[in-house]
Amino acid sequence: MTPAQLKAFACVVRLGSVKAAADELQISEAAVSMHVAHLRRELGDQLFTRASAGLAFTPGGLRLASRAVEIVGLQDRTVLEVSQAGHGGRLLRMTASRLFAEHAAPGLIDLFTSRADDLAVELSVHSPADFPDLLSSRTVDVAVGPVPATLPDPLTATPFLNYEVLAVARPAHPLAGRTVGRGEVRGQTWLLGPSAVDGEGLLPGMLHQLGVPERQQRIFQNDAAALEEAQRSDGIALALRFAVAGHLAARRLCALDGPGLRGHGRWAAIALPAHDRLPATAELLRFITTPRATQAMVRGAGVHVGRFRPSLHVTLWS
Repeated sequence: MTPAQLKAFACVVRLGSVKAAADELQISEAAVSMHVAHLRRELGDQLFTRASAGLAFTPGGLRLASRAVEIVGLQDRTVLEVSQAGHGGRLLRMTASRLFAEHAAPGLIDLFTSRADDLAVELSVHSPADFPDLLSSRTVDVAVGPVPATLPDPLTATPFLNYEVLAVARPAHPLAGRTVGRGEVRGQTWLLGPSAVDGEGLLPGMLHQLGVPERQQRIFQNDAAALEEAQRSDGIALALRFAVAGHLAARRLCALDGPGLRGHGRWAAIALPAHDRLPATAELLRFITTPRATQAMVRGAGVHVGRFRPSLHVTLWS
């Protein structure tokens, strides 16, 4: 595979269409399609299929999407870091779980960076299992998401927000309006964002407990696209309650009732001990537990349909 192929695929993933990718890259749609076709042949994987709400990824396509965006983003990240160092600005390196990164990080970062003109936040997305190593090696300054099963000393965790995950579907779905057994949901089509197929976390745990086979899972570029598809089809999606509150109130979606169809989690900010923290890290840990921060996370813009949040190197500047 070549850098040009990866760049084209990353652009298709981020924008949700070949046409939009061609426009941004200023090449023909045929050229973009050719790059994607080469990757499909070389890797022996379809990578993605088209759906009314965007792109539905295969497991292999999702992994390639994350890696392609990572590789393409390294150059931009280096340019930004060098530029900022030359201007004397402050940089806070944050990593987060996919679920937090899509739904709560945009509102938090926007409000936090608005308080200081010289502060920028670089957001990367990793599995919570990687948080301790990333912090201990000082690759990142703070990690946000569920607390890993093993949190070694001297790392500290500051819990700040409880959340609930629901299984949702359109009101006309055959399983809506009654108690549903585990066996009934296993044969349904599940419409999922990347956060549902991480190695660990609340959403993958729910799917595992329900026994949903991989062949019944359609993976979209983000949760927003999966929810959009759930409103148009008989698929089931997993969603944060605060993220779908408007859909539930307007009866565009309904929560399914049954064993294993609801789950509860808690996010925390994990960092090095106080004497090893950057001042910006200490500022964030104080700010993240405030009512203003909670409101920003719950009511933030999040990610829209057609926007893919990659696994690494998402940089948001103040």
